[in-house]
Amino acid sequence: MEYFRGIDIGASTAKLVVIDRDRRVPGRAIRASGVNYTETADILWREVAEAAGIGPSDVRRTISTGYGRDNVPWADGKMTELACHGKGAYDHFRRAITVIDIGAQDNKVIQLNAAGRRTGFKMNRKCAAGTGSFLEEIAHRLDLPVADLNDLAERSTKDLTLGSFCTVFAATEILGKIRAGEQVEDIVKGAFRSVAQRVFEMDTVDGTLVMTGGVVAHNRLLTEMVGRAFSTEALMPPAPQYVGALGAALFALETEGDV
Repeated sequence: MEYFRGIDIGASTAKLVVIDRDRRVPGRAIRASGVNYTETADILWREVAEAAGIGPSDVRRTISTGYGRDNVPWADGKMTELACHGKGAYDHFRRAITVIDIGAQDNKVIQLNAAGRRTGFKMNRKCAAGTGSFLEEIAHRLDLPVADLNDLAERSTKDLTLGSFCTVFAATEILGKIRAGEQVEDIVKGAFRSVAQRVFEMDTVDGTLVMTGGVVAHNRLLTEMVGRAFSTEALMPPAPQYVGALGAALFALETEGDV
């Protein structure tokens, strides 16, 4: 068998996906990016190789993407996050889609036509508002594990609104909500609503709305709220946090003959 690797090193987490010529996925892995991206990439590869029984000589080509894509010495090429997230998402749906990826440090809105060609994009890079870091700060202020946010928000019975998108100001506002006796689950749902509104203001949706990234993978209510903001259903591909790495692996397969 011959295989193709895609690795997506984001600001928070790193993901690696291996596919074969039939686009099947025999192995994948995820871990925190840490402070040494090269070491993280090596650990991910060893984990996948051992689990799937794949050796270095079995890999035909590797493409890296993400914030740390320059730190993978064994990559044969690099692609942008926009290209790889669009590629990976389109592979699941094969129709005109708008991909919204909520990452740790930025959000991406990627529009692709029915043929899978990118027709537009927007990115939020200037602040953490509406990103995974925003929700992490909310969890920190409420002394909660990030993994508990979705379950709490789903128990909310009140439509509480946070007035600030800014992470710093929102944290201060939350302290005021706590003093006012607001319930934690209502505050968390209010934070989700704030993220959904921030995403809604970035761009319009053409075609099917597709959500990707680790934030939506672990917070399904947030996915639903983003869909409601755009008055449409928000879909997720399988393993949405791996979409960028999958796209990179697909590019590796399709550019095998490139030098």
